Amino acid sequence: MDRPTPASPTDHGRARAGGRFTLRAWGVSQGVRLAGFAAARLAVEAAGRGGDLLASAERRARRRSRRRQAAALRLARLLGDLKGPFAKAGQFASLRVDVLEPEVREAFLTLQDRVPPLPLAAVAGVIESELGAPLASLFAHFEPTPIGAASVAQVHRARLHDGQEVAVKVQYPWLARSLPADLAWARRLLRWLGGRTPDRERLFAEFAAGLAEELDFLHEADVAEEIAANLAGEPQVVVPRVHRSLSSRRVLTVDWRPVIPIGDRAALEARGVPLRDVVAVLGRAYAKQVFVDGLFHADPHPGNLFVIDEPDASVRPRVLFVDFGLSKRLDPGLRREMRLGVHALLRQDVPAFLDGMERVGMIAPGARAGVQRAVEEMFARIRSEGAPLGLGGGQVLALKDEAKRLLSETPGLQLPAELLLWAKTLSYLFALGARLDPDADLMRTTVPYLLRWLAERD
Repeated sequence: MDRPTPASPTDHGRARAGGRFTLRAWGVSQGVRLAGFAAARLAVEAAGRGGDLLASAERRARRRSRRRQAAALRLARLLGDLKGPFAKAGQFASLRVDVLEPEVREAFLTLQDRVPPLPLAAVAGVIESELGAPLASLFAHFEPTPIGAASVAQVHRARLHDGQEVAVKVQYPWLARSLPADLAWARRLLRWLGGRTPDRERLFAEFAAGLAEELDFLHEADVAEEIAANLAGEPQVVVPRVHRSLSSRRVLTVDWRPVIPIGDRAALEARGVPLRDVVAVLGRAYAKQVFVDGLFHADPHPGNLFVIDEPDASVRPRVLFVDFGLSKRLDPGLRREMRLGVHALLRQDVPAFLDGMERVGMIAPGARAGVQRAVEEMFARIRSEGAPLGLGGGQVLALKDEAKRLLSETPGLQLPAELLLWAKTLSYLFALGARLDPDADLMRTTVPYLLRWLAERD
C-alpha cells in the first residue's frame, strides 16, 4: 500500500483555517452570541420599563436614553469581537447621520476600526496557504504579536531574507468561508439599526459592495499604487511600496518604516516635528485626492496616518499613509452634482441646490418642502459666518455639527454612502488638524484645489 503523502505546512494551514471555524461558517456561533445579546437586552429593557412606571415623563425619557446608549456600547463591543462584517456594520452605521439616533451612532464610533487581535497561530495558516510556502521560508523573521488589528485583518511586522523590514496584513481566517452567513446576520442587524429608513436594501447593498472591496487585498494594493502615483508630486507624502510576490487577495505585504503616530502630539513635539507643516502636508494630500483625483483614502483616523521617524522630521516631516482598504472613487455623475451644489451654495441658490439633491436621490418623494426648510437654515448659518471659502477650521467643524443635527432631524433626507464618506473624510481631516495645531489654516491649504475642482467643465 502506498504511503500517504506527508502534509505540507500549507495543507496544515488550510486545515487550521477550515475545521476550526466550521460553526462560524454555518452562522451558528454568530447567531448564538447575537441571540445572547438580544436576550440580555430584552431583560434589561423589561426591568427598566418597570422602574419607568414610577418616574416622571422627563426622568423616564432620560432613563430610556441611558438604556439605549448602554445597549449600543455593549453591542459595539460584541461587533468588535465578532470582527469582519459585524465590525464593519457598526462602523457603517456610525456614518448614518440620516438614520440613527445620536447616542447609538456615538457608541459605534468607539469601534474606530480597532478590534482585539488574534494570536499568530490563528492566522499563520492563511499566510502559508495564500502564499504557498511555510512562514519560515517566506520571511527571515516574523513578529508573533500584531502591531495592529482592524475589522477584517491584523498587521504583523516581519523581515525579508534580504533584510527589508515589512508589514504584513493578514485577513482573519474564517472570513472567506463565513462571509455568506456573516452577511445574512449583518443584513438583519442593519435592518434593526436602520429601522427609521424605508430604503434598507439600498443601504445593505452599499454596505456589502464596500465590504467586498475591502476583503480583496489585491484591490487595495491597486488603489494604494494609484494614489501613490497621483501624489508623486508631493515629496512629503509616502505610500508604502507593495511587495506583489508576497501579496494575495487575503495577504498584503508592504514596506515598513519607523514612525510616530500622528495622534501622539507629545511624541511629535519631543522629536521637534513642526506640527503646522504636518497639517499643511495632510491638507495638500487630501485636497488633491478629494477635489482633483476623485480617488481618496477615506479613513484618515490617527491609526492610519504617521510621521516617519527620521533625522529630517524636525525640518521637513513626511507623512505616511497606510491601510487603503477603505478608499473611495467618486462616481463622475455624483462628483459633477457635488460641484454644482457648491456653486449653488456660493450663489445662495436654494432651488438649484435642491434640484441637484433630487437628481442624486437625496430627497424622498414628497419630502422636498421639509428638506428645503433645513437647507435654507443651513444656508443662513453659512451666510452668517462670512464667505464660505474664507471659513476657518473651527467654523467648518461647527458647521459640520450643525449639518449633522439637521440631517438627523429632517425626515426624507437620505445621503449616498459615497457622499457620507467624502464628508466624513473632510470632517476627520479638519478635526485632526485642529488637534495638531489649532492655529493652522487648513482651509487656506485646500482652497486652491477646491477652486481647481470648481472650475472643471464636463
